[in-house]
Amino acid sequence: MSINLEFARRRMVEQQVRCWEVYEPSVLAVLETIARDRFVPAPLMHLAYADTAIPLPCGQHMMKPIVDGRILDILRPEPQHSVLEIGTGSGFLAACLSKMADSVVSIELHDELVAMARKNLARAEAVNVSVQQMDATSELPDGKFDAVAITASMPRFDARFLEVLKPGGRLFAIVGEAPVMEARIITRGSGGEIESEAVFETVVAPLENLPIPARFVF
Repeated sequence: MSINLEFARRRMVEQQVRCWEVYEPSVLAVLETIARDRFVPAPLMHLAYADTAIPLPCGQHMMKPIVDGRILDILRPEPQHSVLEIGTGSGFLAACLSKMADSVVSIELHDELVAMARKNLARAEAVNVSVQQMDATSELPDGKFDAVAITASMPRFDARFLEVLKPGGRLFAIVGEAPVMEARIITRGSGGEIESEAVFETVVAPLENLPIPARFVF
């Protein structure tokens, strides 16, 4: 079983992630190293490396591997960077980010997923990840971050999330409503200027409890 899972992991990287124009060696190496099957609910382990979103408790889902790969490739945190993830899920993306960055703070609304992610991350020895129970629609962690990954979608971008982004930082967000959503990379320049670029289309569940904000114009 172990050999089959390792083969499936390599095939996921080569036949799914690379085909989505992810070529950065450090990103591919992380995806080949982190055992995604350890972050999947046991009854669904056979789907760990499939090109599909995987159901989690509390009505949540693990994103497709190709989306995880694109997020890592877009943000490309460096060894000295701090990262904020909004929406921990089972902890897989946080584990990947932890291999690239100095520290990761990941916040999750649901207590059950907080407990699951902490257990998974401890087993993966991701000691530089802090998982906190927090509702991102009402509060955010203290401090500012070099990279921010928002793993749920928003009908319109909520500019509040820019408040935790350092100058020179990058933020990943998915904006829109099904069936059309845009994944966007939002950067804050050294002088505070904001730039936004659409990078691909996808559909993921919306961020829970998010009030519909006034439209933010990039």
